[in-house]
Amino acid sequence: MHTPLMRAVPRQRIAVVAAAVLGAGLLLAVTSSAGAAPAPTITQVEKKIRQLQTTSDQLGQQYDQVQQQLSSTRQQLTVVQRQLSVEDGQFSLMRTQVASIAVADYEDGNLNSSLALLTAGNPQRILNQSSILAQLSASNTAEIGQFLAAARRLESTQEVESRTMVGIEELKASLTKRKTDLNKMLSQQNALLAQLSPAEQSQLGGGTETGTSPVKYTGPTSTQADKAVQYAYDQIGCPYVYGGTGPCADGFDCSGLTMMSWAAAGVSIPRTSYEQWDDLPHVSLDDVQPGDILVFYDAGHVALYVGHNEFIQAPQPGQDVQIVTYQGADTPGIDGAVVP
Repeated sequence: MHTPLMRAVPRQRIAVVAAAVLGAGLLLAVTSSAGAAPAPTITQVEKKIRQLQTTSDQLGQQYDQVQQQLSSTRQQLTVVQRQLSVEDGQFSLMRTQVASIAVADYEDGNLNSSLALLTAGNPQRILNQSSILAQLSASNTAEIGQFLAAARRLESTQEVESRTMVGIEELKASLTKRKTDLNKMLSQQNALLAQLSPAEQSQLGGGTETGTSPVKYTGPTSTQADKAVQYAYDQIGCPYVYGGTGPCADGFDCSGLTMMSWAAAGVSIPRTSYEQWDDLPHVSLDDVQPGDILVFYDAGHVALYVGHNEFIQAPQPGQDVQIVTYQGADTPGIDGAVVP
């Protein structure tokens, strides 16, 4: 049985990550003077890589958050455009009716500029010059009022559509920037690793990877947690992809893997590692059970505990979903664990 812990308080992460990005950008200075300084020790390189990893994990989760916002905004745009289509049809129909009134007035010799205004069909222009329509017959006041109301609705919806489309472009630009920053982090990590021998690289912390080759799951499948674990096993060897939520060919990021593992068990959990850490019940690291989510690096990374002192994670770009040894509270970078 789990022993629930108090939930963590959500952090102000964006500013922290921005500062970390600036600091991480200075880390490669050590590579710019080859031969001028002694080679860094494995401890020094590991520390710098951990700093970069934490920053890149946090940026990756921000990428997911922005991607969620973009998806939601696109859905909003679809709704707005449907509404716009309906209101445009209503406006056009009523414009035709009011135009008929204007034609009748013209034939009666009451020449005015309302006919030309209606021909334009621009709701904003009609609203700006609505006084012109007052020249039409007083018996048509109700029709004119309804037409102007339709023009106001249409203009308002057009403005919402315009703002939504601008928002989409801004979110897309934000995604591009974050992906550029993430790739820069990865390049810096690779440059630091290149300073170590293969034997030294294998000594780096973070748990011992036990494999990225597909593994046949032979455990129980009776509970939802069992089904989540089974799904995670099936994804071993799939590529890491920013914002990825599967299937395997499309790749996973860390929280995409944990979310989809539990989705396969019929349980909906939040999308990002931040939300999973903040919203799900916390449990002691000494009490983790298969299916629980392990949280690392100030909630910038998550993995699924699968039992037998192992967890499955989508680590970072360039690496595949892997199974890794779990060292309890001694696992490098671990914050805690949550249970869906």
